[in-house]
Amino acid sequence: MKRDAPDTVPVAESTLWLDTKVGDVFAPHVQVQLSWSDIEVAVRKGAINPTEAHALWAEWADPGNPRRVQRAHRQPVAGPAAGIEAARFSFAHVLYYFGGLLAIGAMSLFMTYGWAMLGPWGSTAIASAYLFGALRVAKHLKERQLLVPAGILATLAVCLVPLVVWSVQVGMGLWPAGGSDVFATYHRHINWRWLTLEFATMAAAAVMLRAYRLPFMVMPVAVTLWYISLDLCHLVMQTEGFDWQFTRDFSLVSGLFTCALAVWVDLRCRLATDPEDRQDFAFWLYIFGAAMFWAGLSLRDSSSELGKAIYCLINLVLVFWGAAINRRVFTVFGGLGVAIYLGYLAARVFNDSLTFSFVLSLLGLGVVALGVWWQRHEARIRQHLAQWLPAALQPLAGVN
Repeated sequence: MKRDAPDTVPVAESTLWLDTKVGDVFAPHVQVQLSWSDIEVAVRKGAINPTEAHALWAEWADPGNPRRVQRAHRQPVAGPAAGIEAARFSFAHVLYYFGGLLAIGAMSLFMTYGWAMLGPWGSTAIASAYLFGALRVAKHLKERQLLVPAGILATLAVCLVPLVVWSVQVGMGLWPAGGSDVFATYHRHINWRWLTLEFATMAAAAVMLRAYRLPFMVMPVAVTLWYISLDLCHLVMQTEGFDWQFTRDFSLVSGLFTCALAVWVDLRCRLATDPEDRQDFAFWLYIFGAAMFWAGLSLRDSSSELGKAIYCLINLVLVFWGAAINRRVFTVFGGLGVAIYLGYLAARVFNDSLTFSFVLSLLGLGVVALGVWWQRHEARIRQHLAQWLPAALQPLAGVN
C-alpha cells in the first residue's frame, strides 16, 4: 500500500463486497437499517475504508437527513408494527367481536321494518347520533390503546352511513321511484338505486380510515365493493332483464379488481414507515376479492375437458400465488378448486364403480400428506416462490 493513503484496502484481500451473495438484495424495494457499530464492523472487515465510513455516517446521521430515524421507530420496514395491538383468539377479543358484530348486525342485516315507523328524519337523527357516538367512543378507545374495540366501533360508524344517506334521500324526496320503501332490504335486494348509498359509504369510509387508521374498518368497504358490483349488473341489465351469466362474469371481473386493489394497499402498507400505516389493511379486500373471483370462476359451466383442465390450472396458480405472498385465502380457494376437479375426474373415471369410494378416500389422504409435507418445508417453499415474483411485488412475500 502507498504511505500517503493508509486507508487503502489491498485489492487481493477478500471484502464483504466481493462476498455479497447474488439475489434480490439490490432490488429497489429492499431497505436496511444500520447503526454506527455496523459501520465499524464493515470497516474492520474491509468493506469500506474509515474515511469513507465517517463521511457517509456524518451525512446519513445529520438531523435534517430523511435517512435518520428515531429510536422509537427503529425496526424492520416489513416487520410487524410495534405497539400495535393485533387481534388474537382470547376471551376478551371474542367478547369484543361478538358484541360489536351484534351491534353492527342490529343496524344493518337484522334491522326490522319497525324503523319505518320513525319516518325518514327520525331514522336520520337516530342513525346520525349512533354514528357520531360510535366515532367518539372509538377515538377514546384508540387513545387508550384498545385498538380492537376501537376498530369495531369505527366499523359500526361506517356501516351506519348507508342508513343516514337513505334517510336523507327519502326525507328530501330524492329517492328514485321504484326503490324500496324500507331500508331493511338494503342487504337483501339487488337494485341499482342503492348505488348512491354505496358510493357515499366508500367516500365516508375513506375519510374515516384516514382519520382513525384501524384495519377492521376496511371490512364494510370490501362488502360495499361487492354490493356495487351486483347493483351495477342490475343497472346494466335494466333493458334486457336479469342475465345470470353476465352477473357471474361481472363478479369474476370485480373480484380481480378487488384483488388488485388489495395488492396495491398491501404494498403501500408493507413499505410504509409509520407503524400505524403498516397494519394489515388489505386483509378484508383479499378475502372478498378472492371469494368474488373464485365464485365467478367456479360457477362457469364448461362442457369441454380442456375448459375443466384450465379451471384446475387456474386454481393451482391461486395455490402458489397464495403461498408466494403468504395469503392463505388464495391457497384455500385454489386448493378447493383443485379438489373439485380431482373429484370430477374420479367420478368420471370410476363412475358406478366399487373402487370410487376407495379412490376418493385415497385422494383425501393424499391431500393430508401433502399438507404435512408443505408444513415441514413451508418457509423454503415460500422463499423459492417469492423469487418468481416481479421485483415490484416482492415486498408482499416479506410478512404474514
